[in-house]
Amino acid sequence: MLKNSSYETKLNLCIFGFIATCFLNLTVIKNHFDFLPIIIGIVVFSVFFFGNMILKKLYPQGDKFIFILSNSLSMIGIVMLYRLKISDAKKQVIWMMVGIGVFLLTQFIIKRFKYLLKYKYFFMIMTLSFMSMAMLFGTTRGGANNWIVFGNFTFQPSELGKVFLVLYLASALNDYGKIERFKFIKGSIASLIEPALIVMISLGFMVLQRELGSALIIFIISVVMLYLGTEKGKYVLVSFMLFIMGAGLSYKLFYHVRRRVLIWLDPWKYAYNESYQVIQGLISICSGGFFGTGLGLGNPNVIPEITTDYIFAAICEEMGILVGIAILIIYFIIFYRAMRIALMLNDKFSMLVISGLSVMIAAQTLVIIGGIMGVIPLTGITLPLISYGGSSMLTVYFSLGIVQKISEEGSL
Repeated sequence: MLKNSSYETKLNLCIFGFIATCFLNLTVIKNHFDFLPIIIGIVVFSVFFFGNMILKKLYPQGDKFIFILSNSLSMIGIVMLYRLKISDAKKQVIWMMVGIGVFLLTQFIIKRFKYLLKYKYFFMIMTLSFMSMAMLFGTTRGGANNWIVFGNFTFQPSELGKVFLVLYLASALNDYGKIERFKFIKGSIASLIEPALIVMISLGFMVLQRELGSALIIFIISVVMLYLGTEKGKYVLVSFMLFIMGAGLSYKLFYHVRRRVLIWLDPWKYAYNESYQVIQGLISICSGGFFGTGLGLGNPNVIPEITTDYIFAAICEEMGILVGIAILIIYFIIFYRAMRIALMLNDKFSMLVISGLSVMIAAQTLVIIGGIMGVIPLTGITLPLISYGGSSMLTVYFSLGIVQKISEEGSL
């Protein structure tokens, strides 16, 4: 316990030193001394340490590093957002505060997580509701019909839909081999028909809404949870075959899918129109080198949607590839610690939930960074906790709050 406390203190000091330096740098990059970054820095550090103190005092058994590391990513995002667009940074501070509140509230509301297993059909209804919501009431932004608008407030329902999908799949796969609902189908495969239909319907909604990134993430989550829940490699193989068939059909039927693939295969051919964002992002990353141009000394604002889709490119340009790699390591550590908790659990439902949520965050990170680097077609999703966006931030904090709660129960 003392050793973990020592590591925690050292980690907090390292984070405090780096983020404090960044905020101080923001005060002097303009022609005049700007006090606002100092005020924002004091606010976010106060919320961070107050939340950490509550967690240690009221819930001492769980994994504390997940909370620390997730907040470090949020603060790096706020620093970069202030550099790029001050109005977005101010909103992001509020979203971070609300997100930390959601994280802590999750610990308080959920008394025993494994008791949620009985709400399988509630999770199913919520999954289908959130996945279809934008299809029925959505507004098109950036080529995708995936936003619900309430006055000045915008909400991306599929973000929360993915969390409910994880909860539903965990509860459904917990029954694998125990229930046979269809008499004409022999064996334990009968218990997989219902979750398979829910996944296919969810994927269908994402394709129709042009949320290709979310469709890919849903597929990754489903395959990983399917394998963990059944331990059958043949189901994974069948899933990949179906995915290839679905991807090929989508390519034939939807113009926007064909366009994304063409841009990915030859981005320089469309450098002044469709792939302008991709090319500028690659130039931005390369121009930063290992150590970056310095905060405020780059030119990342030439990239469209820089505060959402391409904030990682801006970080690499001004803070350097080394900071970009450090951010990826932080994501990996969060994923590692979550999966480590999952391996120590005896409850299958909790194990599947924590695996699905950690894979969701890791997959979203890899998909957006892969798109920025040109490894896969660009999908236009956000970098968890760093990119501007309240829906994404609240969803990730809610997911990590569940992971934290399960870690506490697993250590008892």
